[in-house]
Amino acid sequence: MSNGRISLDIIGKVATVEFYHPASNSLPSKLLSELSECFVKLSLNEDITVIVLMSDGEKAFCAGASLDELMAIENIEDGKSFFMGFARVINAMRSCNKPIIGRIQGRAVGGGVGLIAACDLAFATDMAAVKLSELSIGIGPFVIAPAVERKIGVSGLASLSLNPTQWKNAYWGQKTGLYTDVFDSIEVLNKKVNELSEDLSKSNPEALREMKNILWENTDHWEKLLAKRAALSGKLVLSDFTRKALQKFKK
Repeated sequence: MSNGRISLDIIGKVATVEFYHPASNSLPSKLLSELSECFVKLSLNEDITVIVLMSDGEKAFCAGASLDELMAIENIEDGKSFFMGFARVINAMRSCNKPIIGRIQGRAVGGGVGLIAACDLAFATDMAAVKLSELSIGIGPFVIAPAVERKIGVSGLASLSLNPTQWKNAYWGQKTGLYTDVFDSIEVLNKKVNELSEDLSKSNPEALREMKNILWENTDHWEKLLAKRAALSGKLVLSDFTRKALQKFKK
């Protein structure tokens, strides 16, 4: 449990993917790998029609990538491999032929915002503030930027990424399109997600697949794009600026 977990629960035609990590639901490389594999397998499962993505607990949806792993990077190859974790998850969500509904109960930072943006729909509580803090440590949200920009536009991406210490509240997320709707309690959030996923599960699977393809048109190049962005991030994380920033953060 100390290393976190990915769990899968299937009821009828709805698959619920839940992740957990004791460090505010951060996602180390092992969990990212398991998460991407889970989406690939569910995409191939013809008995599944809809996927719900959620995390455990009430306060944090996802704190992003593992800070310990980030600080342990020693060379460019390891750096790229580290950042490819979120690249693979986003691409797995993008190419999954089932609609993915995000259930966002709390705050999200960095890669966690990328996960939200990669959902086809995302519903949240009013506690689900978001922040892209990467520039504050000398790197940028390069890998997740295409997914975030697709959802909230260049202006929204700029507002998040160029204000790396500022939290944007859930209603800002709703206004910009990151969230489909925002609710004042987890109970109401759960009810909405359950009702919608159940309704969608009764839809024609072929029609849902075609709709998913339409929603993600013109993103086939993301396999190469996100890999390129991961390499860029892997290079920058070795810079003196980032090393000093991480050491200061650790202290």
